[in-house]
Amino acid sequence: MADPGVLRAAAASAAAGCTVAGVVAVTVAVVAGPGPGLTGYVSEAGVTDSGYAGAYRIGVFALAAALLLLAAALPPALRTAAALLVAGAAGTALSGAVTCSTGCPLPPFEAATVADLVHGGASIAATAAVVFAMLALVLAPAAGRALRRVAAVGAALALPLSGAVGLAMLLAGRGGLVGVLERLLLTVAAGWGLVTAAVLGLGQRRAIVTNGSPGREPGL
Repeated sequence: MADPGVLRAAAASAAAGCTVAGVVAVTVAVVAGPGPGLTGYVSEAGVTDSGYAGAYRIGVFALAAALLLLAAALPPALRTAAALLVAGAAGTALSGAVTCSTGCPLPPFEAATVADLVHGGASIAATAAVVFAMLALVLAPAAGRALRRVAAVGAALALPLSGAVGLAMLLAGRGGLVGVLERLLLTVAAGWGLVTAAVLGLGQRRAIVTNGSPGREPGL
């Protein structure tokens, strides 16, 4: 039977790889696609008539896989954070499966279809779940110093950005402000996931090399 520590280290490495692949694919779709640049949502790269919709969806599904793998890489004591990451993965996958219409319209300033609401709601829920996973790690002593430190930095950046995105969507609607804030928030979330995967992977490998078994959890 495979050592749980080895499996968690492998999951962490795979999570890092999926994060990089997902970010690259989505970035290519956003930059090279026909979208309106910084004045639009990232999701506009995935509309049906975009030539880069396939790359966008591949990237989104890779990021959903990264969240699942990151949840699997966490020590068993961090069940709350793992459950939030699984919820984030589900929301991310749903947002990739359900395509919004051109412009990805959302209320209160635009008339939205059911698909727009499902896509937008899934994207918002997924991002919220990832931010709450950061907070869960900050508040969990079992996470260890390194994971808590990374989560604290991520949460300190993500929380004000999340609030700013929400207010901008309600008060200003689609435009340059929301576009820039959304991209900053997604960058923070992806960066946190990548660094967390690295901390988990290195910590598990160090424990295995030192003790010949998972031994102490990473970050201690």
